[in-house]
Amino acid sequence: MRHAHVVLPALISLGACSEAPVSPGRPAPDAVGGPELAAIASTTNDIVPIDLTVFVPCANDGAGELVHAVGTIHQLLSTVINANGTITLRSHFQPQGLTGIGLTTGDKYNATGVTQTADKNITAPFPAVSKFIDNFRLIAAGPDNNLLVHEEGHLTINANGTVTVFVDHVSEECR
Repeated sequence: MRHAHVVLPALISLGACSEAPVSPGRPAPDAVGGPELAAIASTTNDIVPIDLTVFVPCANDGAGELVHAVGTIHQLLSTVINANGTITLRSHFQPQGLTGIGLTTGDKYNATGVTQTADKNITAPFPAVSKFIDNFRLIAAGPDNNLLVHEEGHLTINANGTVTVFVDHVSEECR
């Protein structure tokens, strides 16, 4: 609500711009849609600390090594509940400043990648399913020691509201 002091005057001034008088119960003649098009929208934009250790099988001249990485993940989540009861979800997760050190070699790594979902028309009663794709990379200097992880999965909300996450396919590739 901290932005209410800006939004409320803007809305009032927009309403004052209508050329035709409007009663409180009717939309302006030039209004787009009406109350039946109302929706509730929410956006969360956070930076979350992360500390993880990942095995990179192609590091250390093919012997592999554990890489300890510390940094942040940017997460952007948006939800729209439409007037007809359907829900639209979008999410975006991306490493930012996530760097690692090989625990055997001391090699430095940078993490990149993105996880995204975009689901429309989720409706109750449940079950509902949301699919996601994740691409995560640990990149180091030199050849053949970079790790690419590709993951496809889905999240299910069952009729009781219980959430489960399933990984449908995972692949790792050294480059």
